[in-house]
Amino acid sequence: MRVLLTNDDGIEAGGLQALRKALLPLPGIQLAVIAPDGNRSAMARSITTRRPLWVQEVDFGDGTVGYATDGTPVDCVRLARLGLIEGFEAELVVSGINHGSNLGDDITYSGTVAAALEAIVLGLPGIAVSQQSSARELDFRRGAGFDFSVAAAFTARLVVELETVPLPSGTLLNINVPGTQPLGVEVARLGKRVYIDELALIDEGSEGRRLYRIYGDASYERDETGTDLVAVAEGKIAVTPIHFDLTDHEGMTALQRYDLARLIEPAASEVEPS
Repeated sequence: MRVLLTNDDGIEAGGLQALRKALLPLPGIQLAVIAPDGNRSAMARSITTRRPLWVQEVDFGDGTVGYATDGTPVDCVRLARLGLIEGFEAELVVSGINHGSNLGDDITYSGTVAAALEAIVLGLPGIAVSQQSSARELDFRRGAGFDFSVAAAFTARLVVELETVPLPSGTLLNINVPGTQPLGVEVARLGKRVYIDELALIDEGSEGRRLYRIYGDASYERDETGTDLVAVAEGKIAVTPIHFDLTDHEGMTALQRYDLARLIEPAASEVEPS
């Protein structure tokens, strides 16, 4: 299996390197690494369209190389898809290991999850892996103190068994590993974050310029059982299947019963010449 490894923390990040070393010796795995040249956290599905991308080969010092780019995590997946590495066409995209959790609503901001989403957009399976720090933070902001050994080993074993995992087409797996020794694995739905943000004035400059901080702490709905947030808080690895179909099918049914076509005639009459 041809596996593309990427992330949003940068090609030199400890999480990516731990996962690279876990995937590299697997039998039957051809591994390629394309990752940002620096931290691109919380860039979500942003892509680079208004300038060319720099790409540089990186020697990992163990006889293998990767490729660093000044683009985004999604750019990395697209570079691979469009033939950056001659003779390599990915069959699976693995993104991570992220420095910090990507849980609940935060996945929509995550560059780690975005790379795996790009995989399923391109018709490939994707796995996003995130590691909670020893501080047990519950958001995507980078903490301190990470042990990636369990997350790397778990993901490597999952990759080996991926063909037997009952994963529907067009679905990625979002994996979050707790900051302590895991007590088990729970297949969980996305939880609901509670953001405690505030607009805080930090400094004032010339010509009316002001410097604000707008992000605060985050918590979660503690009564929601079965969520990824609760699973990680209880010390379990949370595995959440995610697909890209954002259509509200129930909403479609309701709107189809509402006569939207009648809005065309009044709008048209308003622009008719007198």
